[in-house]
Amino acid sequence: MTDRYATVDEYIASFPDDVRAVLEEVRRIAKGAVPGAGEKISYQMPTITRRGRNVVHFAAWKNHLSIYPVPAGDEAIAREVAPYLSGKGTVRFQLDEPIPYDLIGRLVRLLVDARA
Repeated sequence: MTDRYATVDEYIASFPDDVRAVLEEVRRIAKGAVPGAGEKISYQMPTITRRGRNVVHFAAWKNHLSIYPVPAGDEAIAREVAPYLSGKGTVRFQLDEPIPYDLIGRLVRLLVDARA
């Protein structure tokens, strides 16, 4: 991910169709979970914002999609996310497996609640 992107649209457009579809769905879900959502590129990845503050970042890589950060404090979500954890504060979903969009939506809602 060495390219520089000015917009989320530009970032998403840089990927093949199958990955683009995943990114668009993650974007739709994340924006839908954040009241008054905005978006920008931060750390060279799409970032959903609320009131000018970063809520969640997402990025596509060669074989996976990552979501940053992972919300803390909800044991049920922690158990559900455990198989996808990749380092502190990152979940990783393999692009060749079904993406758990419902889980992504719940993660984003928890991040919103944590920043309320």
